[in-house]
Amino acid sequence: MDYSQFVNPLIGSEGAISGLAYGGGDIFVGAAMPFGMVKLGIDTLETPLNMTTINGGYTPRGRVTGISMLHESGTGGGPKYGYPSQMPLVSVSSPVNILDNNTYMQERIYSEEMARVGYFKTKLQNNVTIELSASRHAGIMSYLYPSDEKHILVDASHFLPSINRAWDAQLYVGGEIEIQPGGLVYTGWTSIAGGWNIGAPVTIYFCGEFDQAPSQARTFSGRNTIPSSRYFRSFQAADASIPEPTFGQEVARSGPLGDRIGALFSWNTTGISRIKSRVGVSFMSIDKACNYKTQEIPSWDLQNIVVSAREEWNRDVFSKIKVAINEGANMTRVALLYSSLYFMHLIPSERVGENPLWESAEPYWDDIYTMWDLFRNQASLYHLIQPRYYESLIRAVIDMWRFEGFLPDGRSGNYNGLVQGGSNADNVLADAYVKGLRGAINWTDGYMAVRTNAEVYPFYDNNPVDSQGTLKEGRGALDDWIPLGYVTADRNTRCISKTVEYALNDFAVSQIASGEMVAEQEKYLNRGAGWQLSWSHDAQSRNFTGFMAPRFANGTFDSNYDLDQCGDCNWADYCYEGTPFEYSFVVPHDMETLIGFMGGQTLFESRLDYIFQANTTSADLGVNGLGITTLMNIANEPDFATPYLYNYINKQHKSVQRSRSLGYEFFFNATNGIPGNSDAGALNCWLLWQMLGLYPIVTTPVYLIESPWFDDINITINHDKNLRITASNLDDANSRKGFYVQSVSINGQIWDKNWFEHEDLGIMTEGGEIHFELGSEPIVWETGPVPPSPGHVVLDGK
Repeated sequence: MDYSQFVNPLIGSEGAISGLAYGGGDIFVGAAMPFGMVKLGIDTLETPLNMTTINGGYTPRGRVTGISMLHESGTGGGPKYGYPSQMPLVSVSSPVNILDNNTYMQERIYSEEMARVGYFKTKLQNNVTIELSASRHAGIMSYLYPSDEKHILVDASHFLPSINRAWDAQLYVGGEIEIQPGGLVYTGWTSIAGGWNIGAPVTIYFCGEFDQAPSQARTFSGRNTIPSSRYFRSFQAADASIPEPTFGQEVARSGPLGDRIGALFSWNTTGISRIKSRVGVSFMSIDKACNYKTQEIPSWDLQNIVVSAREEWNRDVFSKIKVAINEGANMTRVALLYSSLYFMHLIPSERVGENPLWESAEPYWDDIYTMWDLFRNQASLYHLIQPRYYESLIRAVIDMWRFEGFLPDGRSGNYNGLVQGGSNADNVLADAYVKGLRGAINWTDGYMAVRTNAEVYPFYDNNPVDSQGTLKEGRGALDDWIPLGYVTADRNTRCISKTVEYALNDFAVSQIASGEMVAEQEKYLNRGAGWQLSWSHDAQSRNFTGFMAPRFANGTFDSNYDLDQCGDCNWADYCYEGTPFEYSFVVPHDMETLIGFMGGQTLFESRLDYIFQANTTSADLGVNGLGITTLMNIANEPDFATPYLYNYINKQHKSVQRSRSLGYEFFFNATNGIPGNSDAGALNCWLLWQMLGLYPIVTTPVYLIESPWFDDINITINHDKNLRITASNLDDANSRKGFYVQSVSINGQIWDKNWFEHEDLGIMTEGGEIHFELGSEPIVWETGPVPPSPGHVVLDGK
């Protein structure tokens, strides 16, 4: 079946303000393959501009500045990529200046825009119709012109701008472009530095070809006056006159202090209205780029590439989770299911054979943006349905440690950064390890890699957003963590969120040590309890007592801090993307101690109830969480597991009710269909687990049992095994009833616990069936023990 027909690639393209991307998912909209290197789409400029709105290139009403090959998807922070680029023009006469895209960027005729899996179409105000499709390393563009005058601008210095944040703006460093004899083919490279992770220059080689020989093909150069490239202007930058291009012939070159370069191709032939182009890209060489162009785009038939893309998406992604598509199917749920699968497979980018930094027999991946998002639930689903890709990704990040000294927490453009909290690659590796993923992974090196994060203070990177630490990789607050066991409020930023995350990271290290270095397991298990040292048993907020709180190096707490606030909730604050009230629930490895610290099960339950009450938040949620009024913020990753914590007091029906309500209230088959930044598919993956009726507890083999959204789900796990999830008496979503669990059986055995482990009855290794009996009334059906707390440690004095 063609499951791609149920995907809506525009979910999350719009925010709460109609017509704007602000507050939306910041998603990529265009043509891509699963984990493909190329993401071919339009680059747009939306005003007013928010720093994250153009990170995927696409905005709902933004003006088109070019069509480029590389993009991220669903990411926050400063833009990355947006190159190499083409732009179809119908005139290059004044006022058009090809050095200034303000003079030629185009509005779109939005009513004619179409986005499908592997295909994108839009029409510009100048009546040029653009169609796009892509393979893994190449793309094909089709331009239908309204008149005889036809031009395509290739701008080697084009990239996604960051107008309101110069410190992480991208910078054009230099490049080269050569037009081959006859004008059909052009080759070259461009080098762009900076961007989201303040990265080193990225050099990308390109090889483009047209299906029709141009009437004229000229290279050009011009003074570099791009504001965000202030460090790389030409020597004549003091000249205030508007720069004009200088046209040449076959070759144009530019160094770091030189000019911008590109090429202009023109057709004035009558009777030909459509021009097609295919472009290959490589991080290795022009030859590889040319090979990708011809091997992956073997014909000029764009629809053939669309069909190939959809076949791969169906085979490698959508067919991994099958639900019944019949007359009675809830098609909104179907669309949300397959659209969520789509978005969680856009990045990271598989770049096997495309590592320009070192030679290795190991795979290579990039655009890991970021582990802080990925580890929450996405990695656990990759483990089940994409074991081949997942093993390859883990091998790649361990190889990064071998050659660069640290695992990446975030990585893009072949460069590590930014670390938002802990070294959360530790959590990803531990989650894979405890669930038995082995294959060709060298787990001896894997353990040494996470141990490096736990013990080695990373090089200080002088990042302007954090004057007290390092953000490139590793744990920048080890100067507190190792001697004190917690992160201090006076010597490091994000002291609460780092303490919580470092604790989970060290527990993760202990999980791998249990098999790879047993002598060190207890050490890291004890360090995983460090969150307790930042727990103030006297702190009060909203009539509750006991919270994670900012603690100084001298051991005292900041008693004046408002625990339901987090300032800007950003790099320089006590908490990152969440309040202390929220972070006080984020101890997945030791819920037993946490519940005790909160006063026992009754008080824990009442506090958990409270954060779901409307109009309780007073924090400024900013772009992440527009319209959310509860303290619990589903748009931010720290709260992803919070709705499920009722399982730990054997009140699973409340977990179901809370999480199901969030799913119904904030996720839609619409352009504004997710409640914030997609974060590389992490938010979409949260919904997927919700629909499956399960939720993983990362770094452990535990899955919490919830309630499925479909009555029959078939999942391909562990390469070729089948896991079937069935439900009796499941009502339609419109009734909002019939989703409470009455009983559960696993492989025919009645199950009395609201959780199970990865290898229990072989359910997640060999497959089988999980069956739910559902009903309209909430009941306490679980009589077995609560989910385990494998990181349970009682510290002295606590």
